[in-house]
Amino acid sequence: MSITFIAALLPVILLLFFIYRKDKYQPEPIGKLLWTFFVGCLSVIPASVMEMVLSIFTPTEPVLGAFFTGYVVAGFSEELCKFALLMWVIWRSPHFDEYFDGIVYAVFLSLGFACVENVMYVVGSTDAMAIALSRGLLAVPAHFLFAVIMGYHLSLARFDLPNKRRHFSHALLYPMLLHGTYDALLMVSSNLSAGSGDENTVAALVCSVLFVIFVVFDIRLWRRGMKRIKTMQQRSRQQGFNRLRPFDGFTWNV
Repeated sequence: MSITFIAALLPVILLLFFIYRKDKYQPEPIGKLLWTFFVGCLSVIPASVMEMVLSIFTPTEPVLGAFFTGYVVAGFSEELCKFALLMWVIWRSPHFDEYFDGIVYAVFLSLGFACVENVMYVVGSTDAMAIALSRGLLAVPAHFLFAVIMGYHLSLARFDLPNKRRHFSHALLYPMLLHGTYDALLMVSSNLSAGSGDENTVAALVCSVLFVIFVVFDIRLWRRGMKRIKTMQQRSRQQGFNRLRPFDGFTWNV
């Protein structure tokens, strides 16, 4: 159990460290980051309640049910809760003072959510290590990338005043759509595989096509996320902050 628990936490820790190291120009207070992560852990509660309520309306037809679950039950509920709590934590905070901050705080909050979700999936599972590994390669990085997109547009909403409303709406809408597409592709493929026999070559072909689409989507999502990170690093540098090494700026203010 201890090994699987570590396996569930390790991808979260690695991605937190990765994004913190990317914040080179004015690192955020560690206390504020830990508080944001903790709030992200708590965001599982309202998201779970919303998902339970919305699940009542899931269509019984497998494909429609997969799309509804992906876009409405998961994408809408989880990203809305993360966005609302992120706004509560940082929007009026004096620490939100450079472009890269939106990405840092969004990632810490989203990975708090992913951490609790990962542990819930792994603990008590009959195949805990396989689930921990698969989620570490797919689900946790997906939450990370959705957060990068959310934080990118939230920073633009804060600092790019002429387009404030557009970026503010994009900070919520884009992660919802990306999350929904990600989940729907996996769920449709899973539902078709479960409901078809070996003789159903059409279903097998559709599943193969969906898998290819998912891989392409995942690669493009990674590229977009890394590009957004690089863009915000450049914008933060242009704001004129003194360059600091990642651990030189450690403070514990919340």
